[in-house]
Amino acid sequence: MKSENFFLSGFRSTLPIITGVIPFGAVMGTVFAEAQWSFSESFFMNALVYAGSSQLAAVDLMEKNAASLVIIITGLVINLRFLLYSAALSPLIHRSSFLIKLFCAYSLTDQNYAVMSAHQDSFKSNEEAIQFYLGSVLCMVLAWHASVLAGFTFGNFAPASWALDFAVPLSFLALVIPTIKNKNYLIVTIFSSIVSIILYPLPYKIGLITTAGLAIVLALLLTHKKDPA
Repeated sequence: MKSENFFLSGFRSTLPIITGVIPFGAVMGTVFAEAQWSFSESFFMNALVYAGSSQLAAVDLMEKNAASLVIIITGLVINLRFLLYSAALSPLIHRSSFLIKLFCAYSLTDQNYAVMSAHQDSFKSNEEAIQFYLGSVLCMVLAWHASVLAGFTFGNFAPASWALDFAVPLSFLALVIPTIKNKNYLIVTIFSSIVSIILYPLPYKIGLITTAGLAIVLALLLTHKKDPA
């Protein structure tokens, strides 16, 4: 992978993932339309928040006339996973300018994180990592906003039998499966799946971050078992 091609490589590496992003974005756009949000309201929320899962939760809570504090807390809890992503990616951008770090924090998504993690051993410098990341971000931004716009404009343009709503969890599942590289990964994956179902009824979506915390603890325990010293 040549240095001058890292931007294009980031873009191309993200293309396979957007097959799950497009129906996710269409669902988000449809939710905006069904909630009778104006185009400008939908556009600015989509651009400023840029976090599909928390947007879906926020719109749903707004439709139920939930308190503003509840909506904010729910969005923050859902997005707490980005603290883990940021910590994992920070070595790649720690020497960058404040503006680059700010942009990376704003534009970070599950998909960009997955692509960066899969290719981080290919980067020989901070500049290569940033170029790759920017290419990945461009691919995600185009796919997400275009699909949200299509969903908002045309509604759920796919037949009901396609069950596009199910594309939301499927898009995340597609990110997880390639990372299951050995038995320990599989154990943590199964544990997380079971615990997340058990903790799903918890308020404010705190079951999500609680599951993440417990999975990290389990992963640490499994890792230490391999090294008795």
